[in-house]
Amino acid sequence: MSRKDKRPIVGIPCDHRMIGPHPFHAVGEKYIVAVRDGAGAIPVLIPVLENPIGVEEILASVDGIFLTGSPSNVAPKNYIGTSPRPGVLQDERRDATTLPLIRHMVERGTPVFAVCRGFQEFNVAYGGTLHQHIEDVPGHFDHREDKAAPLDVQYAPAHDVELTQGGELERIAGTRTIKVNSLHSQGVDRLGEGLSIEATAPDGIIEAFRVTAARNFSLAVQWHPEWRFWENEFSKSLFAEFGRALRS
Repeated sequence: MSRKDKRPIVGIPCDHRMIGPHPFHAVGEKYIVAVRDGAGAIPVLIPVLENPIGVEEILASVDGIFLTGSPSNVAPKNYIGTSPRPGVLQDERRDATTLPLIRHMVERGTPVFAVCRGFQEFNVAYGGTLHQHIEDVPGHFDHREDKAAPLDVQYAPAHDVELTQGGELERIAGTRTIKVNSLHSQGVDRLGEGLSIEATAPDGIIEAFRVTAARNFSLAVQWHPEWRFWENEFSKSLFAEFGRALRS
């Protein structure tokens, strides 16, 4: 079988986690399944090592990148933010791998799809800044989930988002308004240079953007379309669109 006849390969950068006394590199199964079944691609996990794998090596090995959500936040030193509160999980190993990678991927025309933490990484990679705790910002509501609730409740649709007229998401959805889940505390403060807003929440928080001048799929969303994507027509369409871009 020739390379062009094989399923595309999507790299998924891992989280760096301590499980007991040992370091692990981990990715949630829901993201892996969405890449395999939603985009029709082979998911390959990218470890986030102390000495990161080089950008060129990653570029040579994958056809696209999927940036996942995570319990950790992007370290605020990457956007000159204030020190994180005690107990807020950071993952500087992941930051060191993903932040240099994102712009290189987009500039090469390699498809990039980002959700939640990945959405925040994407903004920081383009020079943007983040609110570390949206719920504390006047004029914004609490975008966090109830962690004590069952997963079906945590990932249930939480609020509407308005899609930008004429944008990519409106084209994919065929409508101006969709309802999404909401499981985040961080969010975009200042949008990065060269990014175009694709969706906003009722309180004005940016919920999706794309790279304006990108030659290929380069989309980031704040919600979690990977959660049972097969039950949501719009989520299915998002991953299918990512898959088409990988094959282009």
